Amino acid sequence: MSKKSLSERANAVMPPLAKRITELEIEKGRGAYLWDTKGKKYLDFSSGIGVTNLGHNHPYIVQKAQEQMEKLVHGCHNVVYYKPYVELAEKICHLAGGDHKLYFSNSGAEAVEGAIKLAKWASKRPGIIAFKRSFHGRTMGATTVTASNSQYRKEYEGLLPSVYFAEYPYTFRTGLTPEAETERCLQSIEDVFHYLIAPEKVAAILMEPVQGEGGYIVPPVQFVQAVRDLCDQHGILLIFDEVQTGFGRTGKMFAHEHFGVKPDIMSLAKGIANGFPLSAIVGKREVMDKWSSGAHGGTYGGNPISCAAGLGVIECLEQGGLDNAVLVGEYFIEKLHELAKKYPDIQDIRGLGLMIGMEFMTKEGKPNAYKVHQLQEKALEKGLLLLSCGVDKNVIRFIPPVIIRKEHVDEAIDIIDDCLKEIGK
Repeated sequence: MSKKSLSERANAVMPPLAKRITELEIEKGRGAYLWDTKGKKYLDFSSGIGVTNLGHNHPYIVQKAQEQMEKLVHGCHNVVYYKPYVELAEKICHLAGGDHKLYFSNSGAEAVEGAIKLAKWASKRPGIIAFKRSFHGRTMGATTVTASNSQYRKEYEGLLPSVYFAEYPYTFRTGLTPEAETERCLQSIEDVFHYLIAPEKVAAILMEPVQGEGGYIVPPVQFVQAVRDLCDQHGILLIFDEVQTGFGRTGKMFAHEHFGVKPDIMSLAKGIANGFPLSAIVGKREVMDKWSSGAHGGTYGGNPISCAAGLGVIECLEQGGLDNAVLVGEYFIEKLHELAKKYPDIQDIRGLGLMIGMEFMTKEGKPNAYKVHQLQEKALEKGLLLLSCGVDKNVIRFIPPVIIRKEHVDEAIDIIDDCLKEIGK
């Protein structure tokens, strides 16, 4: 057996492009916890970047996957039909509103790519409007509509043509009221129409109903509703990227439910199968029916095991997971506000359900990425795994499993409090 560590062995055979958040070498996971190869236990508030929404190795999901594994591992949806593939599609289409159809893929970026392809195909228009601070994935098309970090685009220009960016509401940074911020951002879309591309040439407006990597930013309800109205006015398809916000993360099955708005197309992934690779493009029936046979495809999409796990995920969310995300999310935000009273660098707490951001600023009013980095490092030493987000990397994003209890929140708050005491002002 090799005496080298897992990280040493990995780095010997893998390129440096996979930026590592930690050097942890994990042996197993269960619920809200991970254990490393030395037996140390970690409270995981990252959930594999929003994937294991029901916690690691949820016993019911594992059972569903094992049962399916004994029946069929792969059949390819282009060749045969199989039960979990159809059943999960039926279930998600029902949750989306009942007048929808679905196509399965493998990853979030692939679902975003598919959503863009669908919008272009169905509308016969070339343009896509996305938003600043957005993140949609790392494939070429998804990278083109991403605007949270120029490094994602570096050395890959030029990308897809006819992609334009508008402003996404961020009231904490602008200091404007929700009404004024909504007007500012809507005007930026109108400016795109006026200066860059006529609205009748725009296939879709693509947005995250809550921005993820951009900073866990929750837009005003009136903004999301106004974007829907704008799309209806000009015959533009509205795409919601629900890759991170879907499947209970915000306390509802899909985040757009908070805003009373339905998209024409959704991209889904991450929490859809609690760790098994799966994604989906969901669209209104009249849009999806325009997508002709052979216009899109993929070999592994709708894998039987992943679909079986996906059915289990929805069951667990409907049988208490969604309600728990709301209840514990409210408690978590309350505790974070109490913490903020002790540490002036904590300038904003925001979120829906268990998708919560805590933004740090210096006393001079500048983004405090250094404090966030220090907190992450010290928290990890004390057994708490945290991730950051935001264009300036000054936001702690809390993405715990939606099955956590108040005791887990208390454990995390105590660790964060200890860390901030040690870091000092």
